[in-house]
Amino acid sequence: MAAELERECVPIFAEIDRVAMTNAEKMLAAFQENRVSAAHLVGTTGYGYDDLGRDALDRIFAKVFGAEAGLVRSQFVSGTHTITCALMGILRPGDLVISAFGPPYDTLLGVLGVTGNYPGNLREMGVAYREVPMTGDLRPDVPGICAAVQEKHAKLLMIQRSRGYSSREALTVREIGEIIRAAKAANPEILVFVDNCYGEFVEETEPTEAGADIMAGSLIKNPGGGIAPTGGYIVGRTELVEAAAMRLTCPGIGRECGATQDVNRLLYQGFFMAPHVTAQALKTAVFCAAAMEKRGFKTSPAAGAVRGDIVQTVEFGRPDMLRAFCRGVQMGAPVDAYVTPEPWAMPGYEDPVIMAAGAFVQGASIELSADGPMRAPYTAYLQGGITYESGRLGILLALEQMKEMERA
Repeated sequence: MAAELERECVPIFAEIDRVAMTNAEKMLAAFQENRVSAAHLVGTTGYGYDDLGRDALDRIFAKVFGAEAGLVRSQFVSGTHTITCALMGILRPGDLVISAFGPPYDTLLGVLGVTGNYPGNLREMGVAYREVPMTGDLRPDVPGICAAVQEKHAKLLMIQRSRGYSSREALTVREIGEIIRAAKAANPEILVFVDNCYGEFVEETEPTEAGADIMAGSLIKNPGGGIAPTGGYIVGRTELVEAAAMRLTCPGIGRECGATQDVNRLLYQGFFMAPHVTAQALKTAVFCAAAMEKRGFKTSPAAGAVRGDIVQTVEFGRPDMLRAFCRGVQMGAPVDAYVTPEPWAMPGYEDPVIMAAGAFVQGASIELSADGPMRAPYTAYLQGGITYESGRLGILLALEQMKEMERA
């Protein structure tokens, strides 16, 4: 069965490889332009003043993503933390932030003050929030977005590229560009922020090249290439990136401090590898979709569909089938393959979540993982696969576990 599925995927894989080649050329040009040498791969201690590697990597990220400035730091503890620094750097009491496409990812709801009532959330700081619901066919409501950005005190339009734990499709760069153009036509002063998690290098261009003012993501997803041990990045307009840096460190310090210790080489190498590794994850996702469609399960995106991120969903409709799928993915991991994943109350999530993740970097979504909230319709969210070969094996093991569960 696997060989037959791969034959059907050949033209899809060829297109993925073409995009990876384009992004690899862009990456190499940025490294060459910034004259990267061994001196850039050595870290600093203490305050981190005059860190050549840190500062050059900021410029490389900005160049690759078509932005004015970059902020790449291992001090960002997660994608949510990175996004929070961007939002809190820009927003002030009395401002209104608008989510363009329904609610954002679960963990951001606590930041916005929608759930949890955590100390220091944006609502407590006097920032208002509203969201524009999706249309009935789970697409962006562009007229609704245009009306929202014209509301009094509207400051920031927030666009989440990936789907989060929702059933809607990820946005492509073309779709994001259409939203941005419409929003800025309605209100030229509106700032646009894009959560780019899971989307980097899936396409030939990025949201900052489509008009986004500021963009953020996690280094233990696509742009870390499976090598970065932690961290996040922010790119965009210089003054907005600087404002985010002031939130990460403190006003008056900004980007000038932050020791890199021994991680510079890992961040450089991971970013350089990112276009190729993202292609491996995309091939794994396509193979998964093709395999699950043969079994009659609903997938999103479909195997041959245009993709905006690396996430692949499979709707099982049953909790035991979701458990079996995650169990098989865990068995295909290089780390903790012997562990049986069970649902648990993860911080920042409203429902128990089951997660299969046997990664070299804890929680790295660019490495093969599968997770999902234990709520109907019991959907698995598959990400990653730093090599297609290992990703393929993980999917085949998941199929075996599903078959065993059905026989039991």
